[in-house]
Amino acid sequence: MSTRAIGELWESAALAHLRKAGFELVARNFHCRYGEIDLVMLDRGGCDGDALVFVEVRYRDDATRGGGTASVGAAKQRKLVQTAQMFLQAHARFAHLPCRFDVIGCAGTPLQPVFEWTRNAFEAV
Repeated sequence: MSTRAIGELWESAALAHLRKAGFELVARNFHCRYGEIDLVMLDRGGCDGDALVFVEVRYRDDATRGGGTASVGAAKQRKLVQTAQMFLQAHARFAHLPCRFDVIGCAGTPLQPVFEWTRNAFEAV
């Protein structure tokens, strides 16, 4: 199975997990010149109202290299922030919402996934 196909399986598993938590899908695999955001979700369950959540899904088959969440370093964070800014420019109807960046580290199998969900994993600077 290709790396892309494996990534799609895990993104689908993470999407199902987020939907069970009450999130709504806004976009999947948003691309621009800075990179890609796996999932853009609307979180309607916040205390302060709706929030737009940019989600990075990371699968690691070898835990010795660190979990999926640990693999989102400073360079990747910068790319995600730039890509999120481009998303907001392209979809102005969401620009008024508070935004955050979540990372979902995945392990196990897509049929029996184990998720490490880090909400507000980093700040946009």
